[in-house]
Amino acid sequence: MANDMEIPKLAARTALPAALRVLLDDYPREGWEAHPRFTGLVQFWLERHQLFRQLSDVLNDDAEAMLDRRIEARKYAGRLSQYGGMMINQLHGHHQIEDQHYFPTLQGLDKRLSRGFEMLDRDHHAMGGLLDRFATAANEVLGVLENPDRLTDATGAFRDEAQGFAALLRRHLSDEEDLIVPVILHHGPAGLV
Repeated sequence: MANDMEIPKLAARTALPAALRVLLDDYPREGWEAHPRFTGLVQFWLERHQLFRQLSDVLNDDAEAMLDRRIEARKYAGRLSQYGGMMINQLHGHHQIEDQHYFPTLQGLDKRLSRGFEMLDRDHHAMGGLLDRFATAANEVLGVLENPDRLTDATGAFRDEAQGFAALLRRHLSDEEDLIVPVILHHGPAGLV
């Protein structure tokens, strides 16, 4: 049972722990889109997760382009400010809605997964610290825009931070989807909308 096991922290996980796959075995990813409850909330929520993955890719690709001198510094700074700000603001808002509304409601639908929701809450706290480091690294880049030597170093440091952040974000999003989508498909979206 999930309550009797130790749940690995975000950085130590490679998949959703087996004890939390209670509904995932009955509702595997391959069948989600064909399920009648997939439309609406589930589809929208997964699209938001896809946006965060895409933003991570853009930020990494842009940093690589800057390091390879395939993008002009001012254009890079504008894109970093736009997409980095979008990532930070949208992810904070997304996590607030999940923590304050979705998770408590969903946890009430299936008590077997309580430890999973505790895990996701822990992830969100960890992601807050990661987002702070991400923002600090991005601001370092923007602060040295006029100094080419420092800009290269700051961009490299940001790229490294962004890659580490993206890896943990992807792990979190995947685990969150594997836990939550089956709950909604099984019980319906009652109380979430």
